[in-house]
Amino acid sequence: MIAPGEPLSIAVAGSGGRMGRAVLALVSERADLRLAGAFDRGAADARDAALAAAAAVVDFTTPEASADLAELCAAQGGPALVIGSTGFTPEQDARVLNAAARAPIVRSGNFSLGVNLLLGLVEQAARALPARDYDIEVLEAHHRRKVDAPSGTALMLGEAAARGREGTLAELAVRVRDGLTGPRPEGAIGFAVLRGGGVVGEHSVILAAEDELITLSHSARDRALFARGALAAAAWAADRPPGLYDMQDVLGLRPAR
Repeated sequence: MIAPGEPLSIAVAGSGGRMGRAVLALVSERADLRLAGAFDRGAADARDAALAAAAAVVDFTTPEASADLAELCAAQGGPALVIGSTGFTPEQDARVLNAAARAPIVRSGNFSLGVNLLLGLVEQAARALPARDYDIEVLEAHHRRKVDAPSGTALMLGEAAARGREGTLAELAVRVRDGLTGPRPEGAIGFAVLRGGGVVGEHSVILAAEDELITLSHSARDRALFARGALAAAAWAADRPPGLYDMQDVLGLRPAR
């Protein structure tokens, strides 16, 4: 339990990465936060010391490193873990889910308030507009260094659209088009990906009919946006019981569990 008025102790995993550096910069600026430690993969001594001193750890690393960290937090009964890594395999997903039975874990493909509001709008639009008339395409663009595609945010938007269509993304997604693909299947959710330069993050969901085009979109301008959201998630998770949460829980956009 965190004493009232006491700064929240934050550990930062992947401290040498772009997002890790953004989180560190914000922690240093805020009186309500205290840096418990920072570490990169392979620095076991620094990691263990940071976790022992932290109420929550913010992790923007890789899916394998995040799954390892989740299991370590679970074995110790804490600290709370905020995961911003994307591109998990089913096996890595299962490891994080199992760890969440013993530690509070917030995992999200995007920590932006705007994106999380956009998810609800996409689901509502997909539910309201019939699949026979409106095709759905998810477009995303990121910097050249991003290694997974489509982005975690694009997949979240696709999942929101699939829920609106009362299906699953696994059933409806068209991840690649090349060559003679034939007519578009009714109800399909398509993805298009761009990688280049220093693009922070651009996401659009297009609902296309014969006579109109509806575009719901979000543009990120600074990585501090995601760092702020991750730190808000850390503060929220620090006193939560074990469980796997996401930003919809943090922002109160889903009924309490």
